[in-house]
Amino acid sequence: MEGGMRKEGGYMKHILTLMELDSKDIARILKVAEMMKGKRDRRGRKGGRGGRSRTFERLKDKVFVMIFQKPSTRTRVSFEVAMRELGGYAIVLNANDIQLSRGESIEDTARTLSKYADAIGARVYAHSDVERLARAADVPVINMLSDLYHPCQILGDLLTIKEVKGKLAGLTLAWVGDGNNVCNSLIIGAALTGMIMKVASPKGYEPLADAVNFAREHNGYVEIMEDPRDAVRDADIIYTDSFVSMGKEAEREERLKVFLPRYQVNDDLIALAKSDVIFMHCLPAKRGEEVTDSVIDGVHSVVWQQAENRLHAQKALLYMLLTDAEDKRMKRGRDVGRLTRSRSGYSRGI
Repeated sequence: MEGGMRKEGGYMKHILTLMELDSKDIARILKVAEMMKGKRDRRGRKGGRGGRSRTFERLKDKVFVMIFQKPSTRTRVSFEVAMRELGGYAIVLNANDIQLSRGESIEDTARTLSKYADAIGARVYAHSDVERLARAADVPVINMLSDLYHPCQILGDLLTIKEVKGKLAGLTLAWVGDGNNVCNSLIIGAALTGMIMKVASPKGYEPLADAVNFAREHNGYVEIMEDPRDAVRDADIIYTDSFVSMGKEAEREERLKVFLPRYQVNDDLIALAKSDVIFMHCLPAKRGEEVTDSVIDGVHSVVWQQAENRLHAQKALLYMLLTDAEDKRMKRGRDVGRLTRSRSGYSRGI
């Protein structure tokens, strides 16, 4: 992790991988997300268009600018709705439509947007792009997906597991397939919440060593193996994702030869896990490849609850990042005020 991307003076600044957080931060985010979801659901039951745009406006008039290099459905809509329901505004920028596409540097873009917005989100191909944004920005930066990490997805996933299972610590989560960006952030999230993580990936497609090392350094249990049957045996959760991530389309045929049929999550694989196992997928799914219809549409699947919880987890994250940033500015203002008063007092001989 780059220095300066973690918390500063106890305040969260940027969320790029989940390594910026500790277990208390995760617990706090999930608690706020549960509260916000409950409030939204209660208002929805009262009628009146489901209460969807009338949750408390804790981020009134705040602005969140999102830069998209990659296509998006869930990430874009959930963040836009989140800001609307918190009383703020979300501005969507396609990277091809702004000066980045004509050679303006990421650093200059970050400095400019920091003057207009209270936070910046970026969905990028190269993780280094979002790191450069964070280094140059004066406001919080959120990684909305990169080639290496997908932290916001995992916050929604943890909320879903906690809702369904009633806890996180001690559960066994089996990942089947490509050790990709979702897998990397999931390893970090599992370690910070006390879950056991077993990853079944073909050789050459394992998760990042940085994520695995972080987990082990923080008392997490991570086991990497090749056989998906070993990973899912007695698992509480089975998770998979597309075998061909965005940006890897040229490798599609080669990847499918490697992953199919061994790494497909089907009824036979589900049968090896606990009877109350839940199936998770970050979506979009390539049905018939990494998962069968019978699994994703079956009784074990929680993928739609999982998709909804992106909204609630991201609302909590935005609220905490932006209120932390505001608290930091207010504290800085109080400190400057005290310094100014002390200097003026000194000049008067007090």
